[in-house]
Amino acid sequence: MQYDLLTKINSPQDIRSFSVSQLNSLASEIRDFITESVSCTGGHLASNLGAVDVTIAMHYVFDFSQDKLIWDVGHQCYPHKILTGRKGLFNKLRQKDGISGFPSPAESEYDQFSVGHAGTSIPTAIGLALASEQLKTSEKIVTFVGDASIVNGSNFEALNNLGLVKRQLLIILNDNSMAIDVSQGAIARFLAKVRLSHKYEDLRNTTNRILEHLPVVGKKVEGALESFKRTLRMAITPSRLFESLNIPYFGPVDGHDIGALIQLFKAMNHLNSPAVLHVYTKKGKGYTPAKEDPTRFHSTGPFKINGELESESAGKRSFTKVFSDTIVKLAKEDERITAITAAMPDGTGLIDFRNNFPSRYYDVGIAESVAVDIAAGQAKMGLKPFVCIYSTFLQRSFDQIFQEVSLQNLPVIFCIDRAGLVGADGPTHHGVMDIGFLRMMPNMILVSPANGIELEKAMRSPSVIQKKR
Repeated sequence: MQYDLLTKINSPQDIRSFSVSQLNSLASEIRDFITESVSCTGGHLASNLGAVDVTIAMHYVFDFSQDKLIWDVGHQCYPHKILTGRKGLFNKLRQKDGISGFPSPAESEYDQFSVGHAGTSIPTAIGLALASEQLKTSEKIVTFVGDASIVNGSNFEALNNLGLVKRQLLIILNDNSMAIDVSQGAIARFLAKVRLSHKYEDLRNTTNRILEHLPVVGKKVEGALESFKRTLRMAITPSRLFESLNIPYFGPVDGHDIGALIQLFKAMNHLNSPAVLHVYTKKGKGYTPAKEDPTRFHSTGPFKINGELESESAGKRSFTKVFSDTIVKLAKEDERITAITAAMPDGTGLIDFRNNFPSRYYDVGIAESVAVDIAAGQAKMGLKPFVCIYSTFLQRSFDQIFQEVSLQNLPVIFCIDRAGLVGADGPTHHGVMDIGFLRMMPNMILVSPANGIELEKAMRSPSVIQKKR
């Protein structure tokens, strides 16, 4: 493919002489480049395609060699890496001696944290902001919160403490209505309702109203915010959610309108307090197969540009597939069996269970600690919950596993997928801690099956599934 504009980009400074029309063309080239690269190496595709325009606008306005950009679920950072001088390394994306699929300070001064989990950006940004106040520095701080990670408990705790910050801190809520699968929970449903209530013209009007009322340098945000809200007449507005926490909220706006985003970022650059800017983006934008099936193209192996995935080894079942088949069989035999996941139904093998037993299937979104405690409550009442979570994400619920499950000696079954070294996703996703932290727990039985036959037998063992009384 031809990349006439992209070949000229070696750092964010190179885009600042571009017109909005050129930036739109650059966005198309970046989407094509990401699609072509990921088709060869595998990687996170759909979410990155949706984040291109916002990323361009952020780098156009802010100087992240000095300012601070913090990512939540860092797999959306491919456009950021391309703009910050790393496009030549994408032929080895997620490979040995290549480039990480997540932010990495070892790679670039533009990356602040090695991050691959959700719920981290707002708390760490608060820490940066408070340190900046103590040190009397003036860098801008921006967090990019996407793929439904706003609902994670750490982010909510951070929002509750945002009042500690008395300086600029911009939270960009990238609302694409998706985590890996469709977003779960009341907040997700509320944001989806807001999304469905807006037409494209509404987003343009909201942008114009925000720009009309944002303060000039040095003025307080409160007056501008009140003025903005008085002009805004919507049946549903997510501002109520953030207003209850006393957080200035602006939006929703079109996350693919680069020109408008640049104006908004320039105006919000002058705010002297934290604020939320809510943007709508479309996962998979620019590549039809990913746009039509963003779950399938969330994290993918190599594929053909026509959308066909490379074929897997014929005749072999993965551990995940064996687990999927077995839990469905067990659930047919015992109505007490339930399954709980944290936004990972496909990766943990629960799609067939969800389809067969929807009333016994629970997806709590990106909230692993809650998943474990819900399982504890179910087990206390006599159910047989299976908690199905990737090893790296199960670490987030260490305390709940000990306090509510292990200490209580409750029969919760943890089905830990992606254990061991996971290769391409790198150190944030290695599942190497599970045996270490679980073996110290009282009343905990650890089983590590060597093949599919042992896995099925382990799932059927009396210590796991007791016979009905």
